Amino acid sequence: MHKPPATFVTARLAARPPSADDAPAVFAAYASDAEVTRYLAWPPYTRVEPLAGFLRDCAANWENSSGHFVWLLSLKGTTAPIGTIGLKLEPGGKTMFGYALAKRCWGHGFAAEALKHLVDWSLAQPGIFRAYAYCDVENPASARVMEKAGMVREGILRRWHVAPTIGPEPRDCLVCARVR
Repeated sequence: MHKPPATFVTARLAARPPSADDAPAVFAAYASDAEVTRYLAWPPYTRVEPLAGFLRDCAANWENSSGHFVWLLSLKGTTAPIGTIGLKLEPGGKTMFGYALAKRCWGHGFAAEALKHLVDWSLAQPGIFRAYAYCDVENPASARVMEKAGMVREGILRRWHVAPTIGPEPRDCLVCARVR
């Protein structure tokens, strides 16, 4: 199995694995914001402690090379988290991505910058042939992030993903991918 670099930098961002100690900053920056989590698989956090537990689990995934890797993103030269990006290595040579950014950082190309970096890394690995992500059909900004990272829209996944902030029913999603 491939293991991505624990840290990376892009033109404007630095990325590193999270720790439970990051929970207060992550909570304040984006994880408690219902607008940020609107289309995500998790609702906004209402308390720091469960978020610390999640971040502890993310850190453990790095230690045991679970195939699910999460980074915190910060502006280069700073340590305050502005968002997160993750990848999951899947059987059959596939890598799936997900990301979230603090609202104040929307519209600056940060998510696309980080995503492109990880898609490029992923497709440079032997045996990985497909890098993909999906987003709610009502979230065109996220679809644009994927396109700016070099992914191409492939279609709509019907009743694919539950966004608990919106409701309990599965929602339609756009899927975008880059392949080699």
